[in-house]
Amino acid sequence: MPGKLEDRVALVTGGGRGIGRAIALGYAREGAHVIITVAGHPDEAERTAADAAGLPGRITAVTADVTSDGDVGRLAAQLPAPDILVNNAARGMRFVNERFMTDPRPFWEIDPQAWRLVMDTNINGVFLMTRAFAPRMVERRSGSIINVTVSETTMVRKGFSPYGPSKAAVEAMTKVWAADLEDTGVVINLLLPGGATDTGMIAPHARPANITLLDPQIVVPGAIYLALTRASGQRIVGAEFQA
Repeated sequence: MPGKLEDRVALVTGGGRGIGRAIALGYAREGAHVIITVAGHPDEAERTAADAAGLPGRITAVTADVTSDGDVGRLAAQLPAPDILVNNAARGMRFVNERFMTDPRPFWEIDPQAWRLVMDTNINGVFLMTRAFAPRMVERRSGSIINVTVSETTMVRKGFSPYGPSKAAVEAMTKVWAADLEDTGVVINLLLPGGATDTGMIAPHARPANITLLDPQIVVPGAIYLALTRASGQRIVGAEFQA
């Protein structure tokens, strides 16, 4: 039986680990050709690609920084127009405060460079990638854009600047872009795990004992659904989604 995504091309940013890796392998199991991007740790990307061996689809790893105009432009010039774009690449609170789960710090103690790093990846990276590939989807009059976000409680949690606000911005951007894409044949939606997830963003020594991390696989059924849906304006929570 053919997979649900047979002959589809998916582009997944930050596909070397965590949620991006889970989605990439989930799509490959459904027959897609998945292209994953990583800005660093090429070994993780190659391992993800190797783990797709024997699956109906395949994974190709490329090195690209989603915050770089040059890298994104090169991707757009070299890659086929994707049927599915998953904006997953992000930097979390670990880049700002390694003990953010147990020792939250006020925003005025945040290093400006760390603030810019998180905001640049989580907001500008999503903009640059979507700006690069959406026009080709619109021209073809088909495509699905999936922006990975977080629970609303995480967005406004004490000590979660700038990560929480950056994801709130992604949600607002997604709503605006859904209106921009109306009647184009291209849909855009949101996907989130629904709780703290084992993505490597929380250092093991800084995790509270009472926190159980979700498996990144929890988002895969929702990611497959959103790859196929023809409706914008959806916010799929992996922990609650029933395919």
